[in-house]
Amino acid sequence: MLRLETAGESHGECLVAVLSGLPAGVPVSTELIDRELWRRQQGYGRGGRMKIERDHAEIVAGVRHSQTIGAPIAILIRNREWANWADALPVEKREGDEAARRPVTRPRPGHADLAGALKYNFPEVRYVLERASARETAARVAAGALAKALLREFGIEVLSHVVAIGSVRLERRASWEELVELSRREEILLGCVDPEVERRMKEVVDEAYRTGDTVGGIFEVVAHGVPPGLGSCASWDRRLDGRLAQAVVSIQAVKGVEIGDAAEAAASFGSRVQDPIRYDAAARRFVRASNHAGGIEGGMSNGEDIVVRGYLKPISTLRRPLESVDLVTREPAAAAYERSDVCVAPAAGVVGEAMVALVLADAFLEKFGGDSLEETRRNFEGYREQLRRY
Repeated sequence: MLRLETAGESHGECLVAVLSGLPAGVPVSTELIDRELWRRQQGYGRGGRMKIERDHAEIVAGVRHSQTIGAPIAILIRNREWANWADALPVEKREGDEAARRPVTRPRPGHADLAGALKYNFPEVRYVLERASARETAARVAAGALAKALLREFGIEVLSHVVAIGSVRLERRASWEELVELSRREEILLGCVDPEVERRMKEVVDEAYRTGDTVGGIFEVVAHGVPPGLGSCASWDRRLDGRLAQAVVSIQAVKGVEIGDAAEAAASFGSRVQDPIRYDAAARRFVRASNHAGGIEGGMSNGEDIVVRGYLKPISTLRRPLESVDLVTREPAAAAYERSDVCVAPAAGVVGEAMVALVLADAFLEKFGGDSLEETRRNFEGYREQLRRY
């Protein structure tokens, strides 16, 4: 139902997001999209690129008079850095190009560099790293803001926070109210809801700065207000947990995904990690006594908060270059260094929100359909009445 395509290179003219499948009539605000783009750029440990870019969404198709029109939506995010790369990455070949190019012949371990050069038969890795760069996630965040706008019309909100940086971890659950407060901050350090834990996280990042290293972490995305029944138990590729896992692990540097308390459950007895079912007579709905399942059972949302964690490896570009090989000489060489971050966990959490929102919006439209927001709302209200009568 919902399809996202992104285009653009890290140092190219712009990034492009094309989102198709949203019904007509969804309210859209470039101000809200820009707020999401701003959140993605924040966080202690970010690199120098964030001081250059001031991301702004330009909607060039699919939205008129602040509403979707049912057509594909195209968003541009211009790269300020392009001014410094126009001669190195021109669209059309020109005389003297070779002198202006900035080839990278020493692939960086942990990046797409070498695998991409081999796959596409490139003599060096510039084109690979330009497209594989996490700069691409700005386009995802812009599209995710549109998915959030749809979900918000039905009382569904998606937020994130950082639960671990290196070995320092938040050892309690964050409340929804804490996540809302965190999302409203005008200054973001490391995206943790607990100030004392965040202070210790900052010490870990400072140590990475001092030693020329990088550090990984874990972010948690929470979707609040999701109705039961999104996804399916009938077909493997429609299971909601599988779709969420694929979306989150597609984010650059994410190497693992956890739904609910998966890691804890794997080391526990079943009696300790299941969620007893109760009935709330006043609300006329089934509820769980706990949420170890992370809001998903049998591939379907169960009405509780959906909780998804992304496990980030440390960024692979180190100021102390790792061992590599020069693609031209085949001799041992230090890996190339491109300006990079030390810690990206807060930003990755915002990207995680976008990916979770896109998957949930897709599953929502899969179930409720509708070419217009009004039609989708009628279908949704009919389902809510069905649940009330059950």
